[in-house]
Amino acid sequence: MNDIIKLQGNTPETLRRCLDRLPKPCASGGSVGIKLHWGERGNHSFLHPHYAREIVRWLRDAGMRPFVFDTTVLYSGGRRTAADSLKTAAAHDFTEEYLGCPVLIGDGSDGRDVLDIPGGGKYFPTVQAAAIIDKTDGFVLFSHFKGHIESGFGGAIKNLSMGLASRAQKQRMHADAHPQLNAGKCTRCGLCAEVCPTGAAVLPADGEPTYDLKTCVGCSQCIALCPQMALKIIWKTDFGAFQERLVETAAAIWNVIGKRTIVVNALLNITSECDCMPGTHPVIAADYGFIAGMHPLTVDEASIAQTGAGPFDRAHEGLPWARQFTYAREIGFQP
Repeated sequence: MNDIIKLQGNTPETLRRCLDRLPKPCASGGSVGIKLHWGERGNHSFLHPHYAREIVRWLRDAGMRPFVFDTTVLYSGGRRTAADSLKTAAAHDFTEEYLGCPVLIGDGSDGRDVLDIPGGGKYFPTVQAAAIIDKTDGFVLFSHFKGHIESGFGGAIKNLSMGLASRAQKQRMHADAHPQLNAGKCTRCGLCAEVCPTGAAVLPADGEPTYDLKTCVGCSQCIALCPQMALKIIWKTDFGAFQERLVETAAAIWNVIGKRTIVVNALLNITSECDCMPGTHPVIAADYGFIAGMHPLTVDEASIAQTGAGPFDRAHEGLPWARQFTYAREIGFQP
């Protein structure tokens, strides 16, 4: 089934009617992860949890065992660690009591419950993703469609890619990176040396850790996992390359979970910025409702077709967001 489902309206009942037209992600009795974004601490544009609760009810009515989840992030704020992220989720009413299902962190309590999967594109021979992709019978990829400061728009592709990637993979998508120590933040915990796959990071008996950049392969594990954020996070990158890296990561993860995943975009409260950013951001397009299907590429393309390109071009002038679509087809990431 590659048909696109489009329903206008902003109620949970509208979402339910949309879901009723989709196949179930797995058989009765199976576990289903609902991948969504519960908003950064201080953000006011995230989707209300009553939509997630409706998905939970739909899955439970079919005899499945749903849970809601997200992954930890690179930057400081309310979702850097699992504990902080769950506190942020609870503050936004994404709780087991309200939703009727567990609320989990897909890459584990310390961001290290991850696995490497085949990549195959021009950037990533392998992709590192949250290990939850290998522990769950099915998925609902539920995405808030809105603007984004680097990808132009954020929908299903970004939720799949940045949302299910490990912290190290998130760093790899943003830029090629080598560690640069902020000694004032370092506590000599030794984690960078522990996770370094090549021995480039060394913690001496006394003094600061050292990094052999000739041996370093730029895997970003030390940067991503440093509990003190004492290693520089590099964000700047070529925006065209960023779109391609985003898509490559999405394609690798989709190769693992695509046959057991349904995709739903919510075209509601379409703001200029991602739910990752604190504050209130301007609405740039009218509400539409829900667009769903069986592949992230076609669902995102249908969402852009519904809103038009203008809102995103005006909000983030010059960002080559359409490269997501052309590159996806170039590497075979399509139905």
